[in-house]
Amino acid sequence: MIRLGVNIDHVATVRQARRGAEPDPVAAAVLATLGGADGITVHLREDRRHIQDRDLRILRDTVATRLNMEMATAEEIIQIALATKPDEATLVPEKRQELTTEGGLDVAANSEAVKAATAKLKDAGIQVSLFIDPDLEQVELAKAVGADAIEFQTASYSEARGAKAVEAELVKLSTATAHAKQRGLHVHMGHGLNYWNVQAISRVAGVEELNIGHSIISRAVLVGMERAVREMKCAISDATQKRHE
Repeated sequence: MIRLGVNIDHVATVRQARRGAEPDPVAAAVLATLGGADGITVHLREDRRHIQDRDLRILRDTVATRLNMEMATAEEIIQIALATKPDEATLVPEKRQELTTEGGLDVAANSEAVKAATAKLKDAGIQVSLFIDPDLEQVELAKAVGADAIEFQTASYSEARGAKAVEAELVKLSTATAHAKQRGLHVHMGHGLNYWNVQAISRVAGVEELNIGHSIISRAVLVGMERAVREMKCAISDATQKRHE
């Protein structure tokens, strides 16, 4: 069964719009877990635009499943991760001006920083995943720097238009997944996934975990967090069952 990690960053985005106390991402994490989430994902950015240090500390104390911390390789953030000890740290590229993470981490261009960060995190008992494009060279480099897992960015798939373009992106993801599994890496995916396009992704052989935020939080505004998560779990489950038929 594919795990679902629910990214609650955008709950904090709404809170930070007024610099108030609500909605509380910690409460959202509890409700997401009740809805069937297998883990909670948060991105502690250097500019603290949504998730705050306090959120991360309390989530570490309260998340009963798995806590996945998305993070840059900045030394300040590494030290916070080492102190907090999430179950997993996902290294991502980070630019101040971007609305959300754009593209995968270029391991080739940042190999020394990524390798050093990975070593520090793993020495502290934290599993390390790299958020990368579905590119075979990036997979090889992820293995070389010591990552336990990779998370393929699915933005190119999510933004593809037309059956041929979508199929081409699925082929890239399937090929990269097979290669990563052969290299002994766990495979996760995420970015831009919603209740419709998640179904084809869930049928990719070898994918173990999907991290989804915006579409779940958007639906939760209308139907509540528990139901929104439950519906996403059902969409993934239905697609997985069809893959095995």
